[in-house]
Amino acid sequence: MREKGPRTSVMRLWLHAAVCLAVMLPMSGCRMFESSLRRGGLWVNPDSPAARQAHEREHEGKNGDAALIRQIAQQPVAEWFGPAPPRERARSITESAARTGSTPVLVAYHIPYRDCGRYSAGGARNRMAYRWWIEQFTLGIGDRRAIVVLEPDAVAQLVDGCVPRTLRKARLEMLRDAVALFAALPHVQVYLDAGNPNWIKNPARLVRPLRDAGIEQADGFALNVSNFQPTRRTKAYGHRLSTALDKAHFIIDTSRNGNGPLRAHGAARHGIRARDSWCNPPGRALGEPPSTHTGDPLVDAYLWIKRPGESDGTCNGGPPAGHWWTKYALDLARNAPHRH
Repeated sequence: MREKGPRTSVMRLWLHAAVCLAVMLPMSGCRMFESSLRRGGLWVNPDSPAARQAHEREHEGKNGDAALIRQIAQQPVAEWFGPAPPRERARSITESAARTGSTPVLVAYHIPYRDCGRYSAGGARNRMAYRWWIEQFTLGIGDRRAIVVLEPDAVAQLVDGCVPRTLRKARLEMLRDAVALFAALPHVQVYLDAGNPNWIKNPARLVRPLRDAGIEQADGFALNVSNFQPTRRTKAYGHRLSTALDKAHFIIDTSRNGNGPLRAHGAARHGIRARDSWCNPPGRALGEPPSTHTGDPLVDAYLWIKRPGESDGTCNGGPPAGHWWTKYALDLARNAPHRH
């Protein structure tokens, strides 16, 4: 990832010391923050739902299906954290990654009034509960390496108006606190989610809320999480937003954007309402494999943040959000423009 500028480095050193005292990290976790994150690659979960499904299909003699699902299972895919206490799971994942010299991608997804009460509704009860949850998350990571994507949709939902006005200030403060806690860990890169170019079409509308949410303390922002926007379009959008944020770096979710989004005529053909065309749309495909080598100095990585094969929600024939859906996984792999 990127080198930190002098102002950011000083701020993060101060935050690191404060957080070590606040959450009682062991002294091994309180070393000075390194200017860059050394990695031996991104962590692949050997026991992911895709890996288990591929093994099961092979055991049943369905070798073609197994080969398709392995296109997902063999890639580093993000691990999402929700309502369960995160400390032990974060510790287990980061320790597993440390043994292989790799870095896991972790998604913090538990902010109060999550997803504005829609398909992925949930989140912490209140600000105090969320603070405790984030502290437990950071304790689980400790002094090990991780890339953290912070709260998909949380900032963009402030801009699109679905978060009630009475909750907006508290949400920004919770995000700022969370950024500070993750940023203070010695080997963590944290990216604040900023939606996608088809959602908040004018990136200038995101600048103030991202600043209020602590983007200056983060390593950058994340785009296209759980969406299908083409990489080229997302990158251009990211550059516009980056320019307004003093050249902030960003990462792009390429997990399911191989065929781009479902267009209006395609949605109509499948009997899908336009407003639900983002949710388990048919005909989509795996995108560019995860990589930290993007050829763009502002794009730190292409990552599979949304877990391919897991449902967006009970829409367009899908199971509940986050549940494995074999048929959808097979379609994503079968439609991939390039095999992985």
